[in-house]
Amino acid sequence: MALIPFDDRDGWIWFDGRIVPWRDAKLHVLTHGLHYASAVFEGERAYNGHVFKLEEHTNRLFESGRLLGFEIPYTPDQINEACRAVLAKNGQTDAYVRPIAWRGSEMLAVAAQQTTIHVAIATWPWPNLFGNDRMKGVTLAHAKWRRPAPDTAPTASKAAGLYMIGTLSKHAAEAEGFNDALMLDWKGDVAEATGANAFFVFDGEVHTPTPVCFLDGITRRTVMALARNRQMKVVERTIKPDELPRATEVFLAGTAAEVTPVRQIADMHYTPGQITETLINDYSALVQMTPEEVARRAA
Repeated sequence: MALIPFDDRDGWIWFDGRIVPWRDAKLHVLTHGLHYASAVFEGERAYNGHVFKLEEHTNRLFESGRLLGFEIPYTPDQINEACRAVLAKNGQTDAYVRPIAWRGSEMLAVAAQQTTIHVAIATWPWPNLFGNDRMKGVTLAHAKWRRPAPDTAPTASKAAGLYMIGTLSKHAAEAEGFNDALMLDWKGDVAEATGANAFFVFDGEVHTPTPVCFLDGITRRTVMALARNRQMKVVERTIKPDELPRATEVFLAGTAAEVTPVRQIADMHYTPGQITETLINDYSALVQMTPEEVARRAA
């Protein structure tokens, strides 16, 4: 399949309050966000014309901005409406949604208090991160890079700079023939994949690392709630790498990955089982509901 560059596509992008043609959504090369990673973003999915858990994503976008020291110059309601508007303008009902906020080009130095905060929202068709073969299970290498300690970076934010480590780790994994990488935290405990949270089944229970230095993902929390609705025991705890061989099922959860089974971590092999399949089906059913139906279910 031919690669379509992201700067040369048809469509529309919401940019600082206006919907503009896709190719016109540009910024200066000396933008602070490019040089110093002063940017935060969200990854969202629309199903049947509704952005799944839109309000939660928007609230996290605003909180991420505050963690990076800036306020987004719109209200959450305005951003929610902008997401819906650009989705409609692009004529999409099932799509990936990417809001991003960043510091502009008025100042270019480590300190840049007087920069304008810009916001853009793009939508595009993007199937599951791991494609049509995801039900077979994906493969993970061990990443050499680790998630930083929470006192070294704003790890509770969805900040652009934190994803550089993930890019390096995923590129290295792909070079070795794997789909993705499993990352450890600064202590050497299991953290997450490069862009999705990780779950492990031990003795019929669903275990997941406590998010001390990485995002407590919205999809992560959703999957945990679905598991508890099924009367599954869910355990958040520190998971040591030497525990991985005794896991009977492993899966990832994230907006792009949705719920995706893992069949291999390095030289360890797993078979996607009933727990993973149940949560895949339950998640798939949930995201097809309207926001009102989702809210009623959560009540």
